[in-house]
Amino acid sequence: MRDDLQELVDEVSRLLAAPATLEDADFTLLAFCAHDDSAEGAMDAVRTRSILTRGSPAPTRAWFEEFGIASAEGPLRTPADAAAGILTRLVIPVRHAGRTRGYLWLLDGGRIDPRDTEDVALAAAVDLAADAGRLLAERASSDDDLGRPLSTALTSGPAAEAEAVRVLAAAIGDQLPLVLVALVPGPDGLPDRWRRPGAGAVATVLPDDPAGPVAAVLVPLAGTADLRPAGALAAASLADLPAGSTAGVSEVRRGVGDVRGQWTQARAAARVAGAVPHFSPVAHWAELGAWRPVTELAGPDPVVVPLLADRVLTETAAVFLDCAGSASRAAAALQIHRQTLYYRLSRIEAVTGLDLADGGARLLLHTSLRAALLGP
Repeated sequence: MRDDLQELVDEVSRLLAAPATLEDADFTLLAFCAHDDSAEGAMDAVRTRSILTRGSPAPTRAWFEEFGIASAEGPLRTPADAAAGILTRLVIPVRHAGRTRGYLWLLDGGRIDPRDTEDVALAAAVDLAADAGRLLAERASSDDDLGRPLSTALTSGPAAEAEAVRVLAAAIGDQLPLVLVALVPGPDGLPDRWRRPGAGAVATVLPDDPAGPVAAVLVPLAGTADLRPAGALAAASLADLPAGSTAGVSEVRRGVGDVRGQWTQARAAARVAGAVPHFSPVAHWAELGAWRPVTELAGPDPVVVPLLADRVLTETAAVFLDCAGSASRAAAALQIHRQTLYYRLSRIEAVTGLDLADGGARLLLHTSLRAALLGP
């Protein structure tokens, strides 16, 4: 269906000789045509942001909705706003069965009259918008239906999992690049009316996760090398969740054959995002590096547990190990004298029984400290 929508947008752009963008009713980018960077009026701040982030922020949506686009049944024009860097647009509502499913946006420089019933090209574009509305309605129904087998595939026993994967594979195919995104809400939990992502994503809520209800979102990609749509979807979803929410993005796989393995990666990445500011609020499994094996540990090694009761010694050990055992770098990072550092290191060895001159002991201590930071 993604290819169908892209071909439709390309045809609308050709008919009306203007850069075209297709978004769903939540302003999630679905498809856009190529444009000539040198052509005047080919881009503005809104189109640039939509392409880069796969959507538009709430203030931008509210601004456009003030002009009645959500209830319009035919083409209309939105004005320019020079101060905000917004150009005038021709908007063709994408509708089906009496509902607005999305919008076709065209940066036409104001030359097309949306009320001209004699404009053959505009009439053809309106017909294509109706085709897009039908496709989006079919996809919405399919996505809702697929949420159930996705939940089953991630939480059930082997037999039920295999059947759910078969259903997903029949609907999605076995060659489409996919990632799984885990959305872990903050202390206030997942909102009762959580807005599920669009853009072809399949979403479900898993109520029995140890952290409470979390959302799993299966995201289709245009290629295996570009994870930006998944990152943008995760960031946009977090904007609708309580403060302290995090997200994790799995690695890319073709098809749904290892969807449970991707879920393990996504949940692990979300845990790291919640514990390590460097990765917050959206962590990608592929970027976690040495944190990946740490996420598989049940917790810190027993010999390290007594050390965790002393905040100063724990911080000293972590900084020393993060500095690759360099006393000068660690002392500078901790803003203490080197002799103070040596004293603390001797105390760490006494509490744990570990010899910090031994590489294996340092590895055990380092991974245990990180495991403790992640929590259960």
